[in-house]
Amino acid sequence: MSHSAPDLSTQERIKAILGGSIGNLVEWYDWYAYTAFAVYFSNSFFPKEDPLSQDLKAYGIFAVAFLMRPIGGWLFGSISDKIGRKKGMTISVILMSFGSLLIALSPTYATIGALATVILFSARLLQGLSVGGEYGVSATYLSEMATKERRGFYSSFQYVTLIGGHLIALAIQLVLQKFLLTEEQLYDWGWRIPFVIGAILSLVAFYLRSNLHETEAFENKKDEKTKKGSIKELLKHPKAILTVVGLTMGGTLAFYTYTVYIKNFMKDTLHFSNQEATTISFSCLLIFASLQPIFGSLSDKIGRKPLLLWFGIMGTIFTYPVFYMLSYTSTPLGAFFIILFALIIVSGYTSINAVVKAELFPAEIRALGVGLPYALTVAVFGGSAVYVATWFKKEGVESYFYVYVTVCIFISLLVYLGMKDTQKTSKLNED
Repeated sequence: MSHSAPDLSTQERIKAILGGSIGNLVEWYDWYAYTAFAVYFSNSFFPKEDPLSQDLKAYGIFAVAFLMRPIGGWLFGSISDKIGRKKGMTISVILMSFGSLLIALSPTYATIGALATVILFSARLLQGLSVGGEYGVSATYLSEMATKERRGFYSSFQYVTLIGGHLIALAIQLVLQKFLLTEEQLYDWGWRIPFVIGAILSLVAFYLRSNLHETEAFENKKDEKTKKGSIKELLKHPKAILTVVGLTMGGTLAFYTYTVYIKNFMKDTLHFSNQEATTISFSCLLIFASLQPIFGSLSDKIGRKPLLLWFGIMGTIFTYPVFYMLSYTSTPLGAFFIILFALIIVSGYTSINAVVKAELFPAEIRALGVGLPYALTVAVFGGSAVYVATWFKKEGVESYFYVYVTVCIFISLLVYLGMKDTQKTSKLNED
């Protein structure tokens, strides 16, 4: 069932945005289930050695999976620019389901040796491919589906669902930890449960996405003879490509630092229990998710640039103090407020980065333009965040990581200062 979207009612538009967002939610749940449960399954896939080395290997695979994201960004960006946003989103969610199922059903290292590591690695590469495609396509879809006056608000739901996926993974972990399984059972077989859930949810998302409207922007350009979705066409927009890289660099590193690495920091540096670290992360992320539409709406009123400058300036000033204060925090409540403060800063980037990127490219190259440079930058800076931080800690110079994050945010700040406000120069207005 395929529809075009020339004159959608508000209700149909909301339905389309919900359909696009729910698929995004499921994709990110599957992606984050890995990080949430890595601590429990790392000893199932690697030879017996000290736990930190096993964790390092599990997070190494997490980082390598990010290297598939640029390939996913290219592949699904091209598909979406050539044959439609809807088709790109539908294929990516099926691929994610398959990756989750592979992890859920894989035998352990004790049973099949190194082949278990290979299966985990392969499943993760499939998921990296899928999620790499997901970002560019769903950012494009949500931005094109939104009305001109509400673009910041509607496209902010990409990060609501992205964070939502992380929240569901943590919620399932909390339920399993507190009510259903012992720590021993979680280490033994309980870690498989979230991956089974992920595979099932992906099939639900596949059904929802199969019934979506196509965007008007794609339909209008469908019969044009330009090389839609090709790298050659993309390279005609070098300034936009470099802008995506520059604005993403500090943002993605800060995001992964405060949403993924922070949990390890609470356990290894503050010596909170698994359960305490999960509870604090969950509470902070819940508020963080609810802030995205507020910041998105604000950008519709005052422009995108002020929000990016808020993140750039505050992130440069406060990253080191945040970690310094956190490392001397002994109470869960203290840690909660410090992390929440950091996430309020990061919201200036997360809430609007999807729409800002979509506003930089014309329709015939938009999904590829948003997806590929973003995925490359995330692979280098976001995907490696946990690994780099853990490595610095192992070397005994943990504070070098805070300096690294600060410098990257500062470089992004220079880009924000130099760029025009994309709300005023938006290529989406040309559709």
